[in-house]
Parts: sequence; C-alpha cells; structure tokens
Amino acid sequence: MNRTVLITGGSGGIGRAIAEQFIRAGDDVLITGRSDDIASSASGLGATGVRLDLEDIASIDELPTILASGVDVIVNNAGGFAAPAPAADADLTAFAEYWHRNLRVNVVGAALVTRALEDHISPGGAVISIGSIGAEYAGNPYSASKAALQAWNAGVSERLGARGITANVVAPGYVEGTNLFGGPLGAGRRTALVERTHTKCVGKPEDIGSIVSFLASPKARHITGQTMHVNGGAHTTR
Repeated sequence: MNRTVLITGGSGGIGRAIAEQFIRAGDDVLITGRSDDIASSASGLGATGVRLDLEDIASIDELPTILASGVDVIVNNAGGFAAPAPAADADLTAFAEYWHRNLRVNVVGAALVTRALEDHISPGGAVISIGSIGAEYAGNPYSASKAALQAWNAGVSERLGARGITANVVAPGYVEGTNLFGGPLGAGRRTALVERTHTKCVGKPEDIGSIVSFLASPKARHITGQTMHVNGGAHTTR
C-alpha cells in the first residue's frame, strides 16, 4: 500500500516520528516546516520537504498544486505555544495577539490546510490532527486552541465521512524529545508530570507516531470523530 502522506511540522519531535512510521511502511511522505532548511531535513528522512507557514494563507493555497495527484493522509501536526504570555500588566492588545496567534497556529492552520486539500483526499483516506492533554484544562490560549481543534475535528468527520475519510485527534500528554516547552523542563516540573501518569513513564515521540499510523490504516476505518488520548493515564476518559 503506497500512499501519499502530508505531515505539517514534520522535521523534528513528534512530526518526525510520525514521518518515520509512514516512510517505513513504504509511503510517499511530504513534510512541511517554516525553516529554510526543511528540504535538507526531509532528505535525511527519505521524504520531500516544503516550506510552509500556517499563518501564510498564500503558501497553504499552493498545497493543491504541490499535491496535484492527490493525498491519502493529512497529519496536522504543526503547532505549539505560538507566542509567549504577555506580562501581567500588559495591555489588552498584547493579550489579544497572544490569543489570536495561538488560535491561528493550532486550530485555524489545521482547518485551512484541511480545507485546501479536502477535495484532493482519496476515498478511504484520513485526517489526523495532533491535539494536547492541555485541552482538558483549557486555561490558556494554547490549551483552548487544542480544545477548539477537537470540536472542529468532529465537524470534519461528519463532512468527509460519506467518502470513507476518517478524522481524528491524537492528544499526547507529556512527551520528551520535542521542543514544545522551548527546551528541557526543570527537574521538578518533569517529575510532577511523570507522577501524574499511571505508568510513571514519560511519553516518547514514537508513541504518538504509532497511534497516528494505526488511525491511518485499514484497521481503523470505523474510528472517526474521536480524540485518542496518549498520556500514560495522566488524563482518563469514561
């Protein structure tokens, strides 16, 4: 099964682990990133690299041309803490930009990429978006944007389901080996996050790559509109 897979933000961390899963399966993988060296990063993986900024609508609009022969799997992985929190005494303009930028990067970007390509997704394809355990405690713009991603995903699942296309969110807990926090966590914070899990283990990028690979596979065709939590029990569902 040779598929065409698009992974946004695929040059490192979770995105890279996801790309490696599909490449090992023999799929044609295109990864995107904001840096100018995305092509060399992709080459090292055995993928194709395209520079893409989720806040640049013009570059998103080029995706249907780049993927003119269609796409089987879209992985909306790009995102993260898109802007530092303003100082407590900052004005409302600063807080507005803090909120707007996180929403643009974490949910609007995924929505635009999917919208640009949805007519090009092959029947039986999949849209998989990377959320966060933070959506369950949405007290800041990043977490709120990931909660919005889950709600948006439900609509995508309903809209594309008749074509056999599934849409799911994978919500990681704490995963080491990423740049989400802008560098290594302090020992105290890391210990606290590990203690919240049932397994007393940190997550690894490969843990996320494995579930994404499964959700895109023929074995998961009746799973759609869901948020799949991968967090060692740090957040449980009923």
